[in-house]
Amino acid sequence: MPTSAPGSSFKPDLALAQRGFTLIELLVVIAIVALSAGVVSLALRDGDAAQLEEEGERLTALLETARADARALGAAVRFVPAGEGQAQDAQEPQFRFVGLPSLRKMPTRWLDARVSAQVVGGSVLVLGPDAILAPQRIVLRLADRRLELATDGLGPFAVVAEQVVP
Repeated sequence: MPTSAPGSSFKPDLALAQRGFTLIELLVVIAIVALSAGVVSLALRDGDAAQLEEEGERLTALLETARADARALGAAVRFVPAGEGQAQDAQEPQFRFVGLPSLRKMPTRWLDARVSAQVVGGSVLVLGPDAILAPQRIVLRLADRRLELATDGLGPFAVVAEQVVP
């Protein structure tokens, strides 16, 4: 049996002696890791966009609640957002529901103080008491993001898809 002692016929296999990765294998692994990191970073959501979507869902629920209360009570209920430059104080309301009974406590502030709302074509949304209303739109803004909520007057408020202008 050949051994590694001097004078033996044992010749080590060079392929087995060199253990490790080649430069090409390392570059391929680095490229795969970089590509995976890029895909994951694209999949992460923008914080402002997510916050604005949450505010939109919350406002939609609040508007529909106030609209149902207006129908049930037969009262004229309006949603009034604070004007530009208003509600800078932490205690000032950022929006109000006017016409609901005082026992009905509705929120008056956004979850994120940077959010602002603007009624398209007016200063208030009319939520009742009629079951069928005029079509209405409201735009929420947060930083450079915007989200539009709308109703056709019969259906509930919902997020309107952004229309891309060619």
